Amino acid sequence: MFISEAYAQTAAAGAAGMNDTIIQLVPIVAMIAIVYFILWRPQQKRAKEQREMVQAARRGDTVVTTGGIIGKISKAVDDNEVELELAPNVKVRLARSGIAEVRTKGEPVKDSSKA
Repeated sequence: MFISEAYAQTAAAGAAGMNDTIIQLVPIVAMIAIVYFILWRPQQKRAKEQREMVQAARRGDTVVTTGGIIGKISKAVDDNEVELELAPNVKVRLARSGIAEVRTKGEPVKDSSKA
């Protein structure tokens, strides 16, 4: 008779302990969600926009490098490099990852099929 009552009390106490654990985890999960939506997600969005802007840079665009040098793209060497004109007859090759900002859009690429 005493044994069945002991099991009944233990089961009720175990269920209450589980509820306390869940209640303690809710604020932690809420903080992680807040940090994700306020910090991580917008930062990832800005990084994606930056990557797209750098990949879309083309001849004639005025750009600012990560070192603060301003120049005009004179030629796209390949997908990862551009030739940057800093002054008349002064050209340097720059990795696209070194572009911090595209200031102005330049002229469109000449179509060689139209002559």
